[in-house]
Amino acid sequence: MQDRLLNYYKAIEAASIQMLEAARMEDWDGVVRCEGACAVLIEQLRFKSKTHDLPREDRAEKARVMQRILRNDAEIRILAEPWLTQFQQLFESKLMVH
Repeated sequence: MQDRLLNYYKAIEAASIQMLEAARMEDWDGVVRCEGACAVLIEQLRFKSKTHDLPREDRAEKARVMQRILRNDAEIRILAEPWLTQFQQLFESKLMVH
């Protein structure tokens, strides 16, 4: 990956798209794997942003990428909500048994 910060944002967006696709297929293990990839990319971005600035000409594109990432995240949350509710109910029922 080039040192351009915008490339990190685009890589995070690509990982968020993969995460959304996994959520649409109810592949929750896949969602978790993609979430891990996003976390690594975010850490790399944080590290790189300490020594590199986002050029002015990349700022509008960064804003568009961030909006798409946020929309993907919102849809993932909507898709995951029923699964999370089931998981919580299962977890609570196991606690009551023990």
